[in-house]
Amino acid sequence: MKEFFLGKVFKRKKKVSLDSTSDLQVKTLTDIHNGTVNGLDQLQTIYKKVSNVAGSIDEQGNCVCVIYLPNSLIPLQQIEKLQNTAEELVKKYELELSKMDEHTQAIRAQEKTMLELIQHLEWRQQDSESESESGHTSYPSIDHQWENLRWQLLEAEKLLTQLKAQARVMGKGNSNDSTLQRVHGQVQNASIILQYLVNSQEDNLRTTLHKLSALESQLSDCEKQNPDLQTQNLSSGSCAHGTLLSVSRPLVVQLNWRGFYYKAGAWGRDTGLNLTSSLYWVAPLRSDGRYFDYYRLHQSYDDLVLFKDYKEWKMGYGDGSGNTVYKNFMYFNYYGTGDMAKVDLATNTLVLRQPLPGATYNNRFSYAGVPWKDLDFAGDEKGLWVVYSTEENKGNLVVSQLNASTLAVEKTWRTGQYKPVVSGTFMACGVLYALRSLSTRQEEIFYAFDTNTGQEYHLSILLDKMLETLQSINYSPLDRKLYVYNDGYLVMYDLVFQRSQTLSSAKGAKAGPKGT
Repeated sequence: MKEFFLGKVFKRKKKVSLDSTSDLQVKTLTDIHNGTVNGLDQLQTIYKKVSNVAGSIDEQGNCVCVIYLPNSLIPLQQIEKLQNTAEELVKKYELELSKMDEHTQAIRAQEKTMLELIQHLEWRQQDSESESESGHTSYPSIDHQWENLRWQLLEAEKLLTQLKAQARVMGKGNSNDSTLQRVHGQVQNASIILQYLVNSQEDNLRTTLHKLSALESQLSDCEKQNPDLQTQNLSSGSCAHGTLLSVSRPLVVQLNWRGFYYKAGAWGRDTGLNLTSSLYWVAPLRSDGRYFDYYRLHQSYDDLVLFKDYKEWKMGYGDGSGNTVYKNFMYFNYYGTGDMAKVDLATNTLVLRQPLPGATYNNRFSYAGVPWKDLDFAGDEKGLWVVYSTEENKGNLVVSQLNASTLAVEKTWRTGQYKPVVSGTFMACGVLYALRSLSTRQEEIFYAFDTNTGQEYHLSILLDKMLETLQSINYSPLDRKLYVYNDGYLVMYDLVFQRSQTLSSAKGAKAGPKGT
């Protein structure tokens, strides 16, 4: 036990003073403050204990107080250790708190992703339902799209599992738990929607495949019942087919590169049977509809459509829209004459000019509605041709096969069809086909002459057109298409031939004029 003696009490101010007897006791308190007890809480506790101790006054008038202090005070080293431990705990808490903030942001990002995914799935569900109602189904890339969606949902579930585990370890509150539960519910809903869409899509696919199988069966039966109408997948340049059967609807490629006012002209594909070449050419005439001076070359159909990577040449001596391209050379009527001309497309050089015996020119016996087309060149599976008229044949169509190198006439056939009635012609497998206009929106292929047999005959195959006049018609044996220049627009048609019917067996066939 230690005793502390406090000084006299002055009644007016209740001020306590210390006498010499209490110096040791006050010093002990000071030592406790400076050396042993280094904490505000313990000092305050001791002060409260001292201030609350009852005292008594001895004979000399001194106040005597008796207090008890513990003999084993907390060591300073333990205090410091506790402080260091507290600081470490605070740092760990702040670190875990920052991690939790990152997890919260990740949860919100994942929630946003899930909402977008659910919205995407709902759109797919609506599309699937609309496809089911309309009976149409689209198939491109379906399988990998479903797999991609499944993968995203699996990744989302993995992330949610990790976040839940971390939240349990950290012992965070209910707010994050509720967020995780909400996102997990959205993932489950998305999985259910995805599975529904997969099942629905598979049902639609099976239904469509069943309908397709039924249609193929019907088509096969039809082909067996009508063998003469069956077409073949023939190689380019093959003529193992019969007469022309039908023409597709027109495919408008684009307006010619010089513009709407250049209504007359010609275009097409190199008719030479070079499978490695895909040269396309466009040759609009001047706005007067006669003079041929500029043309463009494109190495592919894509370049043509996109107006890119082309060569543009100026020539300056062509007449009319009867030109064609055969084996990288352009053939046309030389301006103001009855001469045939040949230009090398690689250099734009005139390499040959040769008169066509007996041919009329300067708009004599031109096509109906297409002036200045006295010489009409064509290429097909059999070679290079020119269609024209002569005074000797009374303005009727004349067909000559040419030597492509020398432009010499190898053989000529004179027909009985008057050329000014015809709106245009083309050659296919040595057969001359002639058209006439029925209206401003329709033509008819009404006449054919087979140079292989010398037979001519009449037929009726309708051909729709976009505008009134077909300024030129070029056939390509590479793809069996017609390349038509229709009042400034580039138009294509697919041709369908009969399987094996010969011209001599066609209805209305008769012997034509003899060839020379």
